[in-house]
Amino acid sequence: MKQNPLMEVIFREKPALMLTTIKNAKKNIYASTLAKEVDCTYSHIVKVLTKFEKGGLVMFQRQGRLKYLSLTKKGYEVAENIEKINNLLL
Repeated sequence: MKQNPLMEVIFREKPALMLTTIKNAKKNIYASTLAKEVDCTYSHIVKVLTKFEKGGLVMFQRQGRLKYLSLTKKGYEVAENIEKINNLLL
């Protein structure tokens, strides 16, 4: 079975939490606020988000000087499935 390089990123606790946090955000979320919510350093968040962007899971959207995060359709589906897996394991 061929493995996608994103697999090793997504199935770690913090990156999975990042995707589900973006999915469940009630307002615009920025990398710095995401770092606080998932208890990671800003530099780690940016590194993972860059991989997610290249993999087609997240998008950065400019709003003035700021860039906020949103999930692509693919990213939303991945986050939804992470939540389903988590609920199955509870």
